[in-house]
Amino acid sequence: MGATAEAPSVGPRRSERCRRERIAPLLILAALALVGCGGEPAPPLRIGTLVWPGYEPLYLARDLGYFEDRSVRLVEYPSNTEVSRAFRNRAIDGAALTLDEAISLAEGGFGLRVVLVMDISHGGDVILGRSEMRTVRDLVGRRVAVDTGTVASYVLARALALNGLKASDLKIVHVDYSEHAAAFRAGRVDAIVNAEPLRSELLASGASLLFDSTAIPGEIVDILAIRSDYLEAHGANVTGLLRAWFRATDYLGRNPNDAAARMAVREQITAERFLKSLEGLRIPGHAENLKLFGGPDPALVQTARRLMEVMLTERLLRAPTDVDALLAPAPLQALAR
Repeated sequence: MGATAEAPSVGPRRSERCRRERIAPLLILAALALVGCGGEPAPPLRIGTLVWPGYEPLYLARDLGYFEDRSVRLVEYPSNTEVSRAFRNRAIDGAALTLDEAISLAEGGFGLRVVLVMDISHGGDVILGRSEMRTVRDLVGRRVAVDTGTVASYVLARALALNGLKASDLKIVHVDYSEHAAAFRAGRVDAIVNAEPLRSELLASGASLLFDSTAIPGEIVDILAIRSDYLEAHGANVTGLLRAWFRATDYLGRNPNDAAARMAVREQITAERFLKSLEGLRIPGHAENLKLFGGPDPALVQTARRLMEVMLTERLLRAPTDVDALLAPAPLQALAR
């Protein structure tokens, strides 16, 4: 471009050569900034989720532009089963899971580390039945929809144990979470083990609440799990995700109406109903997370041990696993510095 009638030279003109000499170091620095520990560009952190109010701050963070340089990619799945399958198949680098699901994956040899407590269920996980049903004992002989292999199996097992019943007393039907509403309304099942936002929807239409997680306080914990090799190679991306998460939960606390309006869209409910659904959850802040992960015997490890014992008793787990090794507090601690 801009050619002249000057005689051709052997190399670039001085001005062009100087420009290249100035640009070359900048290009090298830019390339180094993109290179991860393994000598390759750091890939986006792919996080698997499903529709659940406690996971929505992830999407709020994305909506508010809190993810830096598109370093996080959220991938939505229709059920817990699909999220766990995607993690096992390495289709994602991390997942929003219940703690019992994380224990199951760890027992199966799928290396993961827990880096965040997202929420603690206090009424959000439920067993709902027909309007004439009143207690868990009314499930005897009834068809109960369960997305087996997920937290629903744990909730049902605990409800039965607390009421002196066994799984064989019921007719358990495997139904994916996403199909529960249709199966219940069509009369194909008499009860479902589910959670918000379906809980509020079906209760409003006449379903009976037979059991909820207030009966097992602190046992249903939603966590963020990251694949061990990703965390080791790209820990800065994980810390960035946690920073965005806490910015989003702070925004929710300061601007609940606007935040709810944004988050309710994916849940396909009104902002008012979304805020109502949060009443069945507790979302720990950064300071509480540090406490849950901290100390010589972290509170979250104690919870994991109790969960594992119940899972082994109820045959939801084949063998014990080292839950003490599950926690990775470093990304949380990095935010405190």
